[in-house]
Amino acid sequence: MNHPISTILDYEKQECLRANDSGLQPVVFIHGLWLLPSSWDRWARRFEEAGFVALTPGWPDDPRSVAEANAHPQTFANKTVGQVADHFAEIASALRSKPVIVGHSFGGLIAQILAGRGLSKATIAIDPAPFRGVLPLPFSALKSAWPVLGNPANRARAVPLTFDQFRYAFANAVSEAEAKILYETFAVPAAGVPLFQAALANLNPWTEVRVDTGNPHRGPLLITSGDNDHVVPWSVCHAAYELQKDNPDVTEIVKIASRGHSLTIDEGWPEVADIALKFVSRFR
Repeated sequence: MNHPISTILDYEKQECLRANDSGLQPVVFIHGLWLLPSSWDRWARRFEEAGFVALTPGWPDDPRSVAEANAHPQTFANKTVGQVADHFAEIASALRSKPVIVGHSFGGLIAQILAGRGLSKATIAIDPAPFRGVLPLPFSALKSAWPVLGNPANRARAVPLTFDQFRYAFANAVSEAEAKILYETFAVPAAGVPLFQAALANLNPWTEVRVDTGNPHRGPLLITSGDNDHVVPWSVCHAAYELQKDNPDVTEIVKIASRGHSLTIDEGWPEVADIALKFVSRFR
């Protein structure tokens, strides 16, 4: 009998072992495109101070540093939504208790996919990328994705953002000086294929970009939306909420004032982290 090859790296296995040995409620953080697991480091510390045990795994084959990522961009290429979801499902299944799952952007989409598979105790989807059935396509979202979608060949590539592209997509709600710091500290190339998958999800009945919103074992879900987000505007987040709200479990949505897509990494990150902590602590 053939068994699928594990995509979990050694450091991710160690994170799972540490979480299992701790006896604490695990929290798995999932980053989105153009970021690395290190974007969650401050969140991990904050959640651990609150009595959780944090895991910050990467997408399959993620480099460990921004410098390494920028030196070897093609490492990111050809990572599909389904492959990434299966990778994090393997991590969640390696834990002795269901984890809380916190995801940002495409990480928020993956978090909802895992919740729909019944793998999450509670889920926070922060400005999550859309899934099949989410219909709004605001101009700012299309403009933010155009550096990838504008060239069909990018489907098989890893695509970096220029500073101006990052400024528009991520850092539009912070100062120019802070935007430059965020770009230098966090920005890395990203796989093109997930953006093409999301763009075509409503035209493809077999898409991997789908969420089982009706699973009664989904667990509580909070969707958060930065009200100045260009990548995933309020209309997209609210459409996801409308599809999720009939689930028998708790479903809530919060709009966070004056925040853009960088809300998990910019100077205002503690506000968002505390909203997430307050929600998940209700279901501990």
